[in-house]
Amino acid sequence: MRLEDEMKQLTIRRPDDWHVHLRDGAVLKAVTPDTSAHFSRAIVMPNLVPPVVTTRDAAAYRDRILAAIPSGHDFTPLMTLYLTEGTSAEDVEVGFRSGLVTAVKLYPAGATTNSQSGVRDLSKVMPVLERMASIGMTLCVHGEVTDPSTDIFDREAVFIERVLAPLRERLPELRIVMEHVTTKDGVDFVSSQSENMGATITTHHLIINRNAILAGGIRPHYYCLPVAKREEHRLVLRRAATSGDARFFLGTDSAPHVDPLKECACGCAGIYSSLNTMSCLAHVFEEDGALDRLEAFASLNGPAFYRLPPNEATITLERRETAWDYPRKRNTGEDDITVFDPMFPLHWVAT
Repeated sequence: MRLEDEMKQLTIRRPDDWHVHLRDGAVLKAVTPDTSAHFSRAIVMPNLVPPVVTTRDAAAYRDRILAAIPSGHDFTPLMTLYLTEGTSAEDVEVGFRSGLVTAVKLYPAGATTNSQSGVRDLSKVMPVLERMASIGMTLCVHGEVTDPSTDIFDREAVFIERVLAPLRERLPELRIVMEHVTTKDGVDFVSSQSENMGATITTHHLIINRNAILAGGIRPHYYCLPVAKREEHRLVLRRAATSGDARFFLGTDSAPHVDPLKECACGCAGIYSSLNTMSCLAHVFEEDGALDRLEAFASLNGPAFYRLPPNEATITLERRETAWDYPRKRNTGEDDITVFDPMFPLHWVAT
């Protein structure tokens, strides 16, 4: 990492995104270049319709992603399998040992977009989890319960109590990433674990709290799952991200939806941030006096958890006097996707 010219330039190892949605079809083609422009690798979510359940599904999806990467971009998609109660432990191991599949994703059924095929009874997938533990494969977890009696703002804390903590006690050797952690409860739990536990933090959860969605009118482009929480939780996330603690690393959870599916009576959950994430992060880390720890969060901690080498290539962020007029929309050919607006000017630009 190099800080130059009174912190007007920051050069770090090329970052990775340890949680991204690239979707499929026209949306895949529209958004993949924004990820491949800045990131060398990304853990790609499997919640397509139909979901990426088998190693064969993952191979086909990887081919479609590779076809969408612009010429000259050096980008490797890291594939995941969608865990169902019918998932084959043998297929999971074959995919992992071949190098095609990096992780398995646990969606509690109904927790978020396209999660209807997720897990309802954890005991039914224990043979798969035990196999993963034995081969050193990572389980990525959407950490929310879906019990309708649980308040939406409490679902992460309840998931830790009911599901994650008991799973850690039963299978401590299983490597787990608690994805898009949003609460003090989540940060505290991950911080209490000495091994085999990490967490991703999104760009937008470092910047917005729940007022962004609701204050002054309903603003659907700030609605995501897990939903943004109170300001006290956002501040805890900021401290975790900027601390340098190796258990916390970047996973944008950039989740594109076309505007007609966001701006409607029952809008989809998801914030699209791949295009301007690095600029937003530089702003956040500068604001918190932690630019010297941005490389750890975005480029070093994630590879270390996944037992991969950090990228040799670098990326330079330049602080400009004039704010970056970044594109506010990405067009799929038919509809627009709105880009995350952090509600402050972006002076850091990736060059």
